[in-house]
Amino acid sequence: MKQLFLSVMLWLTGICTTLAIDNNTVEIVYSGTTASVTVASNISQYVTVSSGTSPKVVISQTNTDLIDNDEITYVLSGTSTAGAFQLTGAFKCTVSLAGLQLTNTTGPAITINNGKRVKISAKKDTENTLTAKSNATYNAALWCKGHLELQGNGILNVSDSYGHGIRAKEYLQIKNLTLNITSAAKDGINCREYFWMKSGTVNISNVGSDGIDVSLDGVTSTGEIQATATTEAHDEEDSGNFYQDGGTLNVALASSNTTGSLLQVSGTISHNAGSFNGTDYGSGVSTLTIAPAQATVFIPLSGQSSAPSSRRLQPGIYIYKNGLETKKLLIK
Repeated sequence: MKQLFLSVMLWLTGICTTLAIDNNTVEIVYSGTTASVTVASNISQYVTVSSGTSPKVVISQTNTDLIDNDEITYVLSGTSTAGAFQLTGAFKCTVSLAGLQLTNTTGPAITINNGKRVKISAKKDTENTLTAKSNATYNAALWCKGHLELQGNGILNVSDSYGHGIRAKEYLQIKNLTLNITSAAKDGINCREYFWMKSGTVNISNVGSDGIDVSLDGVTSTGEIQATATTEAHDEEDSGNFYQDGGTLNVALASSNTTGSLLQVSGTISHNAGSFNGTDYGSGVSTLTIAPAQATVFIPLSGQSSAPSSRRLQPGIYIYKNGLETKKLLIK
């Protein structure tokens, strides 16, 4: 449904015209040193736009239960070499990237201070780039407090010269998206609870620490911990597990990184489908390929072996054997 909007024009001059905008939508358009924010009138009482330092957009979202139980979608587009998007709230929402080129040299490009489920969606046929020099408080180019679901049929490029590429303080899921983390001073992807790649393509390169780091949240789990990722039963799970059920995952550490790992997990590596290829200079492995669940893990010190989905991998060096091919994986 289209309806008239409430327009909040930040850091722009001129006459505001009346246009149509979808219900439950907030549109943010970056243009050089300015940004404009347009809020659909049916949600104007739930969205507060702060006048941050141009062109950094700061938004606070309140209760949306009265909007037909629907969530707000924030649509970001345009280009800025000194911009940022900051969102605070406590309700599910979607951030749609529609051709966004955003650079922030004093913090994250996108900060989502929301502990609920947040979707970041790259719209089909769009390429979006987040470039940042994050900080100690929000230490990633894309930082999210809650459950982060990355999706869409577009492209998302991410780099951070201080912290991680992407940081989720709870679980992180990837579906369909083409995600390129081109550089990160720390981890390419850092999350808690679990990491789950369903489909899509993820390329992580030139990272200064670990390719993907999955740690425990420390909160008692109320959900069932599954050995595989073949069902949707991951909600509320705090396992520290890594799941791959499809897609292509390529991880390469920086050539100067001799201490990082391709994967650092607190739980189990469960690789059921798709491909995982990595370059780990620290362990002396030029190329690592993990096959699906038929691969076997050998623990050199004990001589024991098991399938990746059925054993918790403790820190150490593991040998993956798939047919005649044997490779080494370092878990810190």
